Amino acid sequence: MAYCVHCGFQIGDNVAVCPNCGKPAAQPDAAGAAAAPATGYTSSAASTGLEENIAGMLAYFTIIPAIIFLLIEPYNRNRFVRFHSFQCLFGVVAVIVIDIILSIFTSMLHLVPMLGWAVGTLIWGLWSLALVALWLLLVIKAYQHQIFKLPVIGDMAERQAGA
Repeated sequence: MAYCVHCGFQIGDNVAVCPNCGKPAAQPDAAGAAAAPATGYTSSAASTGLEENIAGMLAYFTIIPAIIFLLIEPYNRNRFVRFHSFQCLFGVVAVIVIDIILSIFTSMLHLVPMLGWAVGTLIWGLWSLALVALWLLLVIKAYQHQIFKLPVIGDMAERQAGA
């Protein structure tokens, strides 16, 4: 898949006009071939040696890289990296809220002898597996240079990133 060089919208390989922004989707290079797929953002590789898909992927490794990418240039101007950084931060807030709710719920379950403890353990185990699977999905999608939006959180991250 190719990306519009103006807005970063994912388009088909042979599309002449971006359906998102209406501008020409690809600009020919000196040899007359279409430009390499880009996300419409300036690549940070020239100045730092770190590609934007790698930076987007690293944003999901705790909140520290996400915050750093939002504070330092050229990443804070790169919409792809900003999106993944904001999605990570909003995701962490959502996980904390869900953890608090699950803690209260499982504390009440512990009042039921044996069965409450077993159900609580099962709930926390499934929640932990779901978080690991979601984290792996987000890391892989960022590495593949894709914008994978989580429900609600993805839309908020897209608005904050200036998409």
